Amino acid sequence: MESLKVNLGERSYEILIGSEILGELGRVLLPFSFSPRIFVITNEVVGPLYGEQVVSSLKGAGFEVLYKELPDGEEYKSLETASKLYDYALENGLERQSAVVALGGGVIGDLAGFFAATYMRGVPFVQVPTTLLAQVDSSVGGKVGVNHPKGKNMIGCFYQPRLVFTDVATLRTLPRRELRAGMAEVIKYGVIWDQGFFCFLEKNLEEIFDLDQKVLTKIVRNSCAIKAEIVEKDEKEAGLRAILNFGHTVGHAIEAITDYRVYRHGEAVALGMVVAATIAVRRGLLAPELKRRLVSLLERVGLPTQVPAFGEELLEIMKKDKKVQRGRIRFVLPLALGRVEIFSDIKPEEIMAALEMLS
Repeated sequence: MESLKVNLGERSYEILIGSEILGELGRVLLPFSFSPRIFVITNEVVGPLYGEQVVSSLKGAGFEVLYKELPDGEEYKSLETASKLYDYALENGLERQSAVVALGGGVIGDLAGFFAATYMRGVPFVQVPTTLLAQVDSSVGGKVGVNHPKGKNMIGCFYQPRLVFTDVATLRTLPRRELRAGMAEVIKYGVIWDQGFFCFLEKNLEEIFDLDQKVLTKIVRNSCAIKAEIVEKDEKEAGLRAILNFGHTVGHAIEAITDYRVYRHGEAVALGMVVAATIAVRRGLLAPELKRRLVSLLERVGLPTQVPAFGEELLEIMKKDKKVQRGRIRFVLPLALGRVEIFSDIKPEEIMAALEMLS
């Protein structure tokens, strides 16, 4: 089991990464001095696969387990679902020192984290991510929240987990589409921070999709290490952390315009990264060859690179993004592999021109 630490003072926590380690979760949680009653939140897809193993591990360590399976889907990351969790927790006597365990992908992690942050003004929670996207991105950094019909993650807060416990063996049961979607966030780290990591992905893609446990552990560890370093320098996105939004400005708008039913998050982010790279090339900031390498890697993974003709409506949604400042849409643009900058002067016509080129 490998360990990384996210250094945030009194909010510091470890990321534990290994293969076939789910059965050790109860033992690992014992030193935290949580209340005996613990609340596992998962969904109807992950629960039947790993719920029994996690519950057994926790009970074996002496915990009394409350367990809730939610419907699967981005549309359930809502205030309505959070309210049902409050009802269940209150009815079953969940206490202030009772831990919440988020067992699942990004939707479960965000929702369970939001619940934990707001129930009794905050109870401890543990991330147990089971998708690649959650393992490399959403489980780390403390962003928790729910969606609003007018935008993704519009309601939420920064609330750090007490532990991230990652078993890459869960990726064996992940649908291929979800694995591909998770790779978008992995590729993002190579573009924004580490050229060598990008090159590693280009050379080892076959091993990743063969689910080589050592290679998967490496890409999860590298991704988490990059995110941890960024979060340590800027926990609440006052500056540097915003580079993690590379591809997300357009990506979130595409998710919203399609009512979160057409694209997986990573698929939408892939499209957003290509749009941002296109704007950067048009501005003379990025060499066309580097954009071609990005597009090639995304296509080899099986991610989309052609944006449907959404028109002006997509732009209007982007204007409502929570990252907008003083009415200006902020874009993270790549300048080279491993180097990006944040721009607030992107004109609407530039965005539309890039979208038209890719449709």
